Order: sequence, then structure tokens, then C-alpha cells
Amino acid sequence: MAFPVRSCALICRFTDARVTDTLNALLPHLKSRGVQVLVGEAAPACEAAGAVRVAAASIGERADLVIAVGGDGTLLQAARLVARHGVPLLGINRGRLGFLTDVMPENMLAAVDAALRGELEKDERPLLSAQLHSAGGGIAQALALNDVVMQKHDTGRTLDFETRIDQRYVNTHGGDGIIIATATGSTAYALSCGGPIIEPHLEALVIAPICAHTLSDRPIVVSARSVIEVALLERLDTQAHVSCDGMRLGALQAGDRLEVRTAQERVTLLHPPGHDYYTLLRSKLHWGRGALGR
Repeated sequence: MAFPVRSCALICRFTDARVTDTLNALLPHLKSRGVQVLVGEAAPACEAAGAVRVAAASIGERADLVIAVGGDGTLLQAARLVARHGVPLLGINRGRLGFLTDVMPENMLAAVDAALRGELEKDERPLLSAQLHSAGGGIAQALALNDVVMQKHDTGRTLDFETRIDQRYVNTHGGDGIIIATATGSTAYALSCGGPIIEPHLEALVIAPICAHTLSDRPIVVSARSVIEVALLERLDTQAHVSCDGMRLGALQAGDRLEVRTAQERVTLLHPPGHDYYTLLRSKLHWGRGALGR
């Protein structure tokens, strides 16, 4: 992070009433600290009074700090904007679950001031690099903080596909698709498919089938240094697509190949001092609530 912080970008859904309340407190607070506030071009002028509207693609170049106000989806959107620029992210939780946006509104202003002073804990998280190779030779690529997902599209039929790890054949699957998740993303979509929770600083990836046709097709954990390939097999009415953190990368057809590996880029999250991952898990998953819980 550049010091002093001269510009701060706000990423949020301006149409959300909960976000509007937060912005009404956050905008004047940042301006009172002499910080220029940047917002995307789509921000309503009435909600971003006093802020500078810029192209979303330029936020990573122009901001010293990015604050995501909303849920984890909002922070994932912000991560895409800063992934190649090393700009740190602070997440203010105005969503539901909030594994990544862990600053509550009542602590927001104190956390922002601590971020401006460089007093928050830095937490580097690896990203995934996804490359979609078409049979015709085209390549589409994107980064993901949580996961890369291949799943069926606009059809009631299951998919048949193969997986390889480091060019070694692993399995032929039948089902609705597959998730390749970072340790960070292990508490997202992969968790709902029976995947394990991975401590976010372990160098591991989760491969989790979606609605597998056979009970023996289970999630596995592999090295973060692995290169994972997914190839769709020819089948009547086969339609699949690939998304990175919920954003569509492209269609996958028989003969195409999806390749996923750990990216060189990383994202830096900011946490309040004393941040405890296991406290976060207890809070979000309601652990320790029984008679012996603390």
C-alpha cells in the first residue's frame, strides 16, 4: 500500500439500501481525512456526491486502497480489479455470510482509520489462473480468488468429462460439473458440494464434483502447485460453461480443454488486529453453540 493513502476506491452495490447507509457515513469520513474517493462510472451521482467517477478498469492503477462494502461477492468483484496491481482490500460486511468481508459496520470507521495509518494485518491470498482452450486454438483466460467452476448450461442432462492433474489421468466423471477452489474458496461453493474447509494459508486446492452421478466420486485435496485439466466428452445435447468467481469465462464444448493452476498474482486482504480465522468460522458456521460451547 502506498503511504500516505491519497486515493481510496469504493466498490459496492449502490442500489442496496444497507450499502447506502454505510456510504453516508464512509464518504464524508474519508474526505475529512483528506482522501480522494473513487467510484465506478456506474455509480449514481446522487449516491457518490463528492467522489470521482472513473472507469472500473482503471481503479487498480489509481487507488492506494480499495474498500468493498457488501458481501463476499462484492469483495470478489473488487479482487478482480486489483489483482494485477497489488492494491490491498478492506471488506465491510453488509451482506449475509461474509467470510471475506469481516469488518462489521459498527467498527468500520475505526478500521478505515487504521487502514489509512497502515495498522491493519495484511493477509496475502493466492489466486487461480484459468485458461479455456478451444478446439479451434482460441484461448480465454481470467483470475479467480475463490473458484473456477465448470457446469452444465441450459440443459437437464448431466455432463461426461475427464480430469487430469499434471497431465496424469485422474477420473472420468458424470454429473453437473466440477469446482476447482483455492483454500480461500473452500468455504464457498465447494463447501456446499461436500468439500473440506481448508485453512486459507495452506498451499492446497480443492477439486469438488457437482452432483456426481456416482457416490464414489468425492472431493479431493491436491497440491497448489498442481495443474488441473478438465475436458468435456462428446455427448448428445452437451452444453457447459466456465465461470471464475461467478463471472462467465466462456462456453466449454467437446474437444475444448480447461486448464487451472495457481496464478503468480496474489490479493492482499486487510484485517483488524487480532483477526482469528477460527473465530470467524465459529461465527459464520455457528460452531460451539452446544452445552459445552464457549
